[in-house]
Parts: sequence; structure tokens; C-alpha cells
Amino acid sequence: MAYIVVLNPIIIGGIPGGDKNADVLGNVLPLAQVAAVTALVAGVMSIIFGLVANYPFAIAAGLGINSLLAVTIAPQMTWPEAMGLVVIDGIIIVLLAVTGFRTAVFNAVPAELKAAIAAGIGAFIAFIGFVDAGFVRRIPDAAGTTVPVQLGTDNSITTVPTLIFCLGVLLMGVLVVRKVPGGLLIGIAITSIVSIILEATLDLGSSVSNPNGWSLSVPEVPDGLGGLPDLNLVFDVDLFGAFTRIGVLAASVLVFTLVLSNFFDAMGTMTGLGKEAGLADEKGNLPGIGRALVVEGSGAIAGGVASSSSNTVFVESASGIAEGARTGLANIVTGVLFLVAMFLTPLYEVIPLEAVAPALVVVGALMIGQVTSIDFTKFSYALPTFLTIVTMPFTYSIANGIGVGFISWVVMAVASGKARTVHPLLWIVAAVFVAYFARGPISDLIG
Repeated sequence: MAYIVVLNPIIIGGIPGGDKNADVLGNVLPLAQVAAVTALVAGVMSIIFGLVANYPFAIAAGLGINSLLAVTIAPQMTWPEAMGLVVIDGIIIVLLAVTGFRTAVFNAVPAELKAAIAAGIGAFIAFIGFVDAGFVRRIPDAAGTTVPVQLGTDNSITTVPTLIFCLGVLLMGVLVVRKVPGGLLIGIAITSIVSIILEATLDLGSSVSNPNGWSLSVPEVPDGLGGLPDLNLVFDVDLFGAFTRIGVLAASVLVFTLVLSNFFDAMGTMTGLGKEAGLADEKGNLPGIGRALVVEGSGAIAGGVASSSSNTVFVESASGIAEGARTGLANIVTGVLFLVAMFLTPLYEVIPLEAVAPALVVVGALMIGQVTSIDFTKFSYALPTFLTIVTMPFTYSIANGIGVGFISWVVMAVASGKARTVHPLLWIVAAVFVAYFARGPISDLIG
């Protein structure tokens, strides 16, 4: 998960005076400050979750919402106002959890859909690994083809970083097969060291300046080990400014989008992680999920207050689970390491994504095994579960996969004459997702 301390600033941060991620007034969130608060909130929330929920599900800034903030929300308002919407989103999520509504929805999801969510998350994080490492790339529009992606460059592995990724997948696979304790961590360490040696020899640099370079962090021996973090973004938030700047209706639509994404991303992730860890019962339900959902919702409040974006349960926690993590103790250790990371920016910046991405692929291979509990001979199960699994990687969203799965599950149940077997909450959630997927036309119609 350490990559989020480097990646989150790139997604929502910027350089003062630059256009990248500037808000409506032209202001940006400084990169170093975003890195500091990203580590701070991840550390505090992971520790709290471990103590209160006693699950090994670590928490950090969610990738979906931070992109939504940078691309859609911040250009319409100031960054403090955008973070104010995140805080409101978190408050709503916590209230839904305290009232038991989130738990009720969680328990209303059929076991087959829960298995599909877990498998879909496995496919999703594997795809993230492929893309991060350049193993899967977009085909340029000028290529004259309607095919959206390709293997490497021109369907060939042409870069050293991508080759490192391929070797890393095989290395970690071997370590897992041999049941070597800490196999994933050992694999990351070895590939990182090899990457540092190759960078010192070949001087590849970043992919920003060299198409054949490293995709995020350049693996170089750091000049120093660390320094004091800059936490000036904490409490730099305007709770209701967005409603004044863009209007109550427009701001409310943005809050609804944030809530829906937060609500189901977390539910899907916890479902997948719980099943992978063997912590769920035969129906896929997690004991004590209510308090876990309350703490998870608080991550959005904390992230908004600290300007690190909404924090949620991280699917990469599956890496720890694959190594044997089963209790909140793993979370406490992870949280402490995040707090230490605030002071060690130069050290963790040397680990390239190409060294971390293989772990995501290996964990994805472990999670996809959940499909074995789905009866694909029944098409009323097969279509919704299949759509759930493939929509997550294809749309780069856990929430989208859950929404498509819920809607198609209800439709298939009606078509097979089993409408009464569908839990009332599933009907409600499916209807909400229909509105969510149609929010663009609905917003235009209202506007």
C-alpha cells in the first residue's frame, strides 16, 4: 500500500503556479503536503480500524474518489470546498452505518454476488497491476484501430521496467507456491533492488521524459532517509462553501455521487477481503461488520478534514491476508508504518510501481478462486455474477461492478419467476444504481 503516499499527491496535488489539478481559483494542493497528510490519515485510520473492528483491512486514500475530486469536483470550486463535500459524504456514510442501514444492505446481498464481488476485485487489482507496470497499455488514437488496449508496446514487451514486472510476477508466484513466509514482501524487495541496479546502469529515468522509463517512482539510491512532514493542509476545509459557489442542487448531486461510490466500494472490498481471509460465515457475512462500517465511514471525514481525499478500506490489504493476516494486529502494524512513512519520504519513493505491481497480480490470482462457489449452470446466477466480475476491471471501478451486478440480479430474478426471493433492500439499491448510472442525463434534464 505504500505507493499511495506517492500516487495520491500525483492524482490530487500540484505545483504552485501550474495548471495541473488547480482549483477554480488556480490554487493547488502542494505535493509534499499531500504526501504527508496521506500517510498521516492512513496511519491513524488503519490503527483505529484494527483496534475497533479487529480486521486486517488497512485504510488509505481511495483511488476512485481522489480522481473524481481532481477531474470533476475541484475545477468547479476551491480545494477546501471540495474537501468539505468529502467531509459531508463521510458524515452521511457514518450515519447510514450507525443506523444499521449499511449492515442491512451488506447482509442482504446474496452469497453468489458476494463471491462474484470478491472475484471481480481480484480481476480488478490484477488489471491495476498490469496497467501500472505497462504490461497493458492504451493504443494511441492515431493507430487507426478501435482496439482500446494492447500488450506492452505494439504487443511486445519493449521496456526494462515492464520486463522487471514480468519477472516479479514469476518470482512471487514461485515464492507463494513454495509457501515461503513473506513471499510477496521478499519479491518486492528483490525486484526493487534489481531495479535500483538497472537504473544505475541504464539511466532510464521517468516515463514522463522517457517512454521506456519507470511509470512512477524512479528506483535510485536516496540522498537521505527523511525529514519532518508538512501538515499544513490539516483542517484547511470549507464545509458548506461549495453549496454557495455552485448551488445547492449541483453540490448535492456531487455529494450523492461521493456517497454512492464510498458506500459500495467499501462494501465490496470488505466482502472480498473477508471471504479471502476466511472471516465470513457461510452466507458471506462478516461478524461485527456494523462497527467496521462506522470506522470505515469515518475515514472519509478524516480524509476530508486533512485534505488527503476520502479514506476507505484498501483492496491491497489482500496482500497481507495472503501472508496470513487475520486480526487487527496487522492493521496496527500497517498504521504505525504509515506514520513512520511521513518521515521517510525519500526511502519509500525509491520503490517503483513495477516492483509492487506483481504482488497485485498474484493476489488477484488468489482472489479469483472465489468463482468456484458460484453455480454457473444457472444462468440467473451466471449473468449477474459474470457482469459483476468483468465490469470492475473494464470500467476501473468496484462500485460500477456492484451496481451492474445488483441491477442484473434483480432483472434475472424477475425473469425466472423468483422476484419474491429478492431482498427488498436489493430492489432499493438496484433502483438507486439505475439513477446513479443515469445521473448525467438526469442532471442535464434538471439543469
